[in-house]
Amino acid sequence: MATLNAISFVIDTEVTPAYYGDLLNFVYQHYILPRQEQFTDIRRASVDHDHSLFFRVLEPGGEGYIDVQMRSGKPVRVEMSPSDERVPQKLLDRLKEDLFIAVQLFEEQVRRTTLYFAWIEGQDVVLEKAPQKRKNIIYRMFSESMLLFFIMFIAASILLFAVFGAYAPIVLVALQLVMVLLSDKIIMRMGDWRVTQKTPNVHIFQYNLPVEEYKDFQRTFSRETLVKMKAEIYERTLAVGKAVDCEIVDEVFSRHGFKCLPENMSTKTVKVYEIVKNAAERFKLPVPKIVIANTILPNAAASGPSPSRGVILITTGLLVQLEEDEVFSVVGHEFSHLKARDPLVLFALTSGEYLLRFYIFFNLWYLPFFFGYLYFFFALTAVYFIAKFFEGRADLDAAIKIGQPQVLAEALRKIGFRRLQYERMPSYKIQEWVGWDPHPPIYFRTARLENLESPEKVKHPLIRSIKDNLRGFLAALG
Repeated sequence: MATLNAISFVIDTEVTPAYYGDLLNFVYQHYILPRQEQFTDIRRASVDHDHSLFFRVLEPGGEGYIDVQMRSGKPVRVEMSPSDERVPQKLLDRLKEDLFIAVQLFEEQVRRTTLYFAWIEGQDVVLEKAPQKRKNIIYRMFSESMLLFFIMFIAASILLFAVFGAYAPIVLVALQLVMVLLSDKIIMRMGDWRVTQKTPNVHIFQYNLPVEEYKDFQRTFSRETLVKMKAEIYERTLAVGKAVDCEIVDEVFSRHGFKCLPENMSTKTVKVYEIVKNAAERFKLPVPKIVIANTILPNAAASGPSPSRGVILITTGLLVQLEEDEVFSVVGHEFSHLKARDPLVLFALTSGEYLLRFYIFFNLWYLPFFFGYLYFFFALTAVYFIAKFFEGRADLDAAIKIGQPQVLAEALRKIGFRRLQYERMPSYKIQEWVGWDPHPPIYFRTARLENLESPEKVKHPLIRSIKDNLRGFLAALG
């Protein structure tokens, strides 16, 4: 049950000061207005750039309520005051999650009309790439513990039968093994920049624009012009040891007929090499190769046949959306995959099932087609479900070695807030458990991390992960 004391928390936000008022208006328009019967005493207050939103949340079917104040800024500050101890904790938790998702939805909307520039000293100037479906599939093939790669490779095996006949499965598995052994080199080619001890930091500039101004900007300036702008800013700032600031950006933009307003811009420098090096020390592993993919999609991935040949790929989108301690925890999760040689383990799992199916259960394919399809469906579902054990273990390893399970939970919320929103539906919650995704549901991963007491006492993370995943799956069914 809730207490009479006010509950305060913060929600990180990447939006610039010019959008603080718009953020609260978004919460009002998209969260409060569609559910007017649940709210009362709604009011706004603005003094200079200090914007606040006040409202009262009514307890469904009860007499209790929660008074809420949201104060915009970096971060957004929220204070919830329940009317009495009868207000259920479940309602408070749901409200907190609602507000978090609302802020993330607003950020996602703003991100669509934001200009992003990222640089690494001494390396080529590269524009941020828009997500492309074909490249995204290739990226996923080699970045989600390579599981999608294994499945797609096996699905394409029918082409090999025309050439190698009954030996095709063995040839296919051998080709897969070669790709696994070369996975570090493949991932390296997918990045735009290399982070090293000599080039350790990623510098990010973002400029928020209203929708119409962003459309005008896109119509007016070609990619070649944007590259030129970005190069000019780099030469006048980072190349000579200066920080990126609005004055210099405005001078560059002005030469092209565009103004830079300080309240619309923000900058950050992320010490990527230091983060990865610290994570490597926690896991007692060598520092892997580090590559940056300049795309706004937030992601990180680890691959390689062994820790000594490991590679970590991080997108600029992840660096934009997460704080440094959150990036540290996410990188710790990826180090768990490297240390446990998960690409090789999953290769053995998928290849073993494939060879067993072909050489032992081959007669299944002479039964009615539908039965054969069912076998393939359940076999694939089982492989992905087992992969969830390794993802759960990676969460535990990161919590144990990095020591910040709540921070990793917050990072997962930011990256997967859309899934978190859908997982509130019971049918979708079950689908997340049995779907062809190697990751357990976000709601399960975040709750598990936040409720993790004394992570250092977990002796066998994989066994603990298997038990936790099975309990989570059964709870979803129930």
